Amino acid sequence: TDAYVDVQELTRDVIRNIGYTKNSYRFDSESCGVLTTIHQQSPDIAQGVDEGKDKKMGAGDQGMMFGYATDETETYMPMTLQYSHDLLRELAHIRKETALLPYLAPDSKSQVTVEYDDEGNPKRVDTIVISTQHDEGVDQMKIKEDLKKHLIPEVIPEELMDAETILHVNPTGKFVIGGPHGDTGLTGRKIIVDTYGGRGAHGGGAFSGKDPSKVDRSAAYASRHIAKNVVAADLAEECLIQLAYAIGIPEPVSVNVNTYGTGKVKDAELAQAIKQTFDLTPAGIISRFNLKRPIYSKTAAYGHFGRSEFPWEKLDYTDKLTNAL
Repeated sequence: TDAYVDVQELTRDVIRNIGYTKNSYRFDSESCGVLTTIHQQSPDIAQGVDEGKDKKMGAGDQGMMFGYATDETETYMPMTLQYSHDLLRELAHIRKETALLPYLAPDSKSQVTVEYDDEGNPKRVDTIVISTQHDEGVDQMKIKEDLKKHLIPEVIPEELMDAETILHVNPTGKFVIGGPHGDTGLTGRKIIVDTYGGRGAHGGGAFSGKDPSKVDRSAAYASRHIAKNVVAADLAEECLIQLAYAIGIPEPVSVNVNTYGTGKVKDAELAQAIKQTFDLTPAGIISRFNLKRPIYSKTAAYGHFGRSEFPWEKLDYTDKLTNAL
């Protein structure tokens, strides 16, 4: 691109919108340093990836990408991860939009453990873990009671909670130092919370910092789209899609399906139908989801999947899949 991007101000805007605006956080949007080192992609990679006359776009790297879907939630996401995301989204809403808990600071993370019955159906929420940054001097018991009152009931259905449900809030006993001042960065280090919370599988490639020619990103979106449409078409209760690519080669070198024994047809037949139905070249994926747009900032929090605002979450191929079988 020849466009000019004010990286300094854009970065400060992001930091400001997250909520790092106080000197007491030891990191804030006005005083932090922003260093930029931006250069072109290696020409050795570009020659195998760039499109040209009579030349298809090749995959931006080799590797495996996975997409997963399950019918245990309305979003076709694992319940454990869905509730984890929902808790933090609601916690941010309380912090930014209300005056209920004025001591809350921006940094936070969560984890939800769900007990399943013998048939694999969600039975109850066993444990909730929430770590939330807070101002100095706030009593931990107050934070826990406040979250029990104002946060948990907004997210976790009452019928999934019982007297045995465990709630851990800031288990270390204090969380004042957080954010970039208390850690060394998250980019590429949270690939499981970005995807399916440990369900399904992961090929190891992170999403952040990659344009859609990098199949680590675009093919992961495509495989989620396929898996979700498979489950929504009632072809399986649970589905894992694996795509594999070679750098510079447009077509995937492998398309594999695992329905964990819940499929209405054989996995091999489903894989063949997927190959016939979906264009899985990088160019085809980019075109299908219109990925060359500035749509990625929202993916930096609350995961890349299970969110209706993203085009790879559309249920627009259910009939096509069914007809291909």
